[in-house]
Amino acid sequence: MSKLIEHLICPEIQNLDAYQVPDTAGLIKLDAMENPYTWPKGLRHEWLEALRVVHLNRYPDPRGDELRAVLRASMGIPDAMGLLLGNGSDELIQMLALAVAQPGRRILSLDPGFVMYRMIALFAGMEYVGVPLRAEDFSLDLSALLAALEKEQPAIVFVAYPNNPTGNLFDADAVVRIIEAAPGLVILDEAYAPFTDYSFLPRLGDWPNLVVMRTLSKMGLAGLRLGYLAGPNELLAEINKTRLPYNVGVLTQVSAVFALHHRGVLDEQTQRIRVERSRLFAKLSRLDGIRPYPSEANFILLRVPAGQAGEIFKSLKRNGVLVKNLDGTQPLLEDCLRVTVGRAEENDTFLAALASAL
Repeated sequence: MSKLIEHLICPEIQNLDAYQVPDTAGLIKLDAMENPYTWPKGLRHEWLEALRVVHLNRYPDPRGDELRAVLRASMGIPDAMGLLLGNGSDELIQMLALAVAQPGRRILSLDPGFVMYRMIALFAGMEYVGVPLRAEDFSLDLSALLAALEKEQPAIVFVAYPNNPTGNLFDADAVVRIIEAAPGLVILDEAYAPFTDYSFLPRLGDWPNLVVMRTLSKMGLAGLRLGYLAGPNELLAEINKTRLPYNVGVLTQVSAVFALHHRGVLDEQTQRIRVERSRLFAKLSRLDGIRPYPSEANFILLRVPAGQAGEIFKSLKRNGVLVKNLDGTQPLLEDCLRVTVGRAEENDTFLAALASAL
C-alpha cells in the first residue's frame, strides 16, 4: 500500500496533516468560534414545522434563488452585485482557487491567518505565499505586503477582516491600498462580520477585483455549513463554473431562509457575545502573565507565560474546558491560546480554570 500511495498521491498532499477536530464530549467547547446559544423552544418548534414540507426525494434548488433573495435583503448586498452560495466558506475558497489555478500561479495571504487559504492553495496545485504580520501586535505591515504583491503577482489575495486567529481588524485605508495594488482578485473574508461594525460589503463595485466572502456559521448557524460570495456578476459567473451541482442541500436552504426571517434572535445573541467579549477581555487583562489581544471577532487570542501553553491547555482540558492551542502552529503564535467567547457561565468556568492552571 505504501508504494501505491507514493506512486499515486502527490507529494504536497502526502506532506500535509489532515484538518484535525478534537473530541469534545463532556467539555465546555470554546475552541471553534461557535455561537454558544441555541434557539428558544418556540422558534425550534416553528423551524421543525417548516421542515415538514420539505421533499427529500428531490434535489435542492441548484441556485438557491429563494435563499439568495433573502440573503440580499437581510445582509444588504448591493442589487448590482452577483451572489454565489457555498457549502461553508471552505468550499468557496476552493471554488476561487480552482477558477484561477494555473502552473506557477500563487495565492497570497497574511500570516498568521486562516489555515484553509494555505491548504486549498496546495489542493489546487498553487503556491501559497504568506506575508508575516507585525510580531508586536499582529498589525498589517503594509510596505512588506505591497512589496510582496509586486514580487509575487498573486492571482488571489485573501484578507480576513477581522483576522483569524488574531481577532484584529486591519486599517481600512491599508486594505484599500491592497485592493488597488493587487494584480488579481482580492477576497475580503468577513466571516466575523457580526462582531464588528466595519465591512467592505457596501463598497462592492468600487473596484472590479474586489469580492466579499461571508459565512452564516459565526452568527449561530454553524451546523448548516452555508457561506456566500458577493461581487461583480461577470466574475462570479466564471467562479460559478467550478461549483459542484446541488452543493447546498435542501435542509440547509430551508433552514437558512427560516433563520434569516427571524434574524432578530441571532442579532440579539450576537450582541450578548459582544458584551461578554468585553467582560472576558477585561478579566483576562487582570491575570498576571496573560496578554490578551484586542478582538473584533467572537474569540480572544491570548499569550501565556513562555513555554507553558501546552501545560495550560492540558490543565484547562482536565478541568472541562476546551480551547485552541496555537503554540507551535506558526512562529508568531508561540505561547498563544485562542478562546471562543461563550456564555457568561462558560467564560467564568474558563477564567477560574485558567487562574488555577497559572
